[in-house]
Amino acid sequence: MRLLTSLPSLLFSLPLLTAAQQQKPLSENLQSWFDKAKSYIPSAATAPIASTAAKAAANNVVTLTTDNWKSVISPSSLSDPSEGPEEWMVLFSGGNRSCYGRCARVEKAWDESAALLAANPTAPNLAYVHCDKSPVLCTTWPASVPSIWHIQLPATGADQSQPATTIHKIPLNSSTVTAADIVNIHTEKTYEKRPVYEGALHPFDGWFAKAGLIVPLGMGSRYFMGKRTGGGQAGPQRSPPLGGAPPANEPVAR
Repeated sequence: MRLLTSLPSLLFSLPLLTAAQQQKPLSENLQSWFDKAKSYIPSAATAPIASTAAKAAANNVVTLTTDNWKSVISPSSLSDPSEGPEEWMVLFSGGNRSCYGRCARVEKAWDESAALLAANPTAPNLAYVHCDKSPVLCTTWPASVPSIWHIQLPATGADQSQPATTIHKIPLNSSTVTAADIVNIHTEKTYEKRPVYEGALHPFDGWFAKAGLIVPLGMGSRYFMGKRTGGGQAGPQRSPPLGGAPPANEPVAR
């Protein structure tokens, strides 16, 4: 049982081991090490891997809600503006209503990636939104499920000006996504393959945000969605992924 007791240390040391292997880039090692770790123990005993990853995610990931997101992802939280933009990765996931029950693999990969990134000194801040529990937030941003938003939050200027916040929206393939895919968003900057989001619903720089209307807009849209389905609030029935699923020909993280 020595392997099981040492498994948490193995998971958290993976990025450091990668750095020692100069001949291979990070993307070629992360997933293979997870697979090797699992292959060394019986399939019935793989639960500690998931448990360790889940604990790492719980310790390193902030849950965003309609009430707290502005205070959590805020320019005022920057301790040293000279260090450049503050980097965030936000996972939008859900249950039966917003993700049709297809997000289990996504959340497992996210937990594993949080364990890996916890040992990386350059790791971004991590946040999570459950769109079944926070439908207004997922509507106002607007987010497809499952997806990750990569956010670069700039510091407030000396003259109190606020530079633009850069957002890249990365849709995830709920059937094939891995921890390595998510880690690579940061380590290999795969988010740069996606266009910068500059829509009217941009939560920091969009027209509705600047007019102070983004939250009322989300509450109103949820109310009318509920009215169309027979009630003043969204009922328990399934609804399509909030923000709309990406087109069939749109590339996703694999």
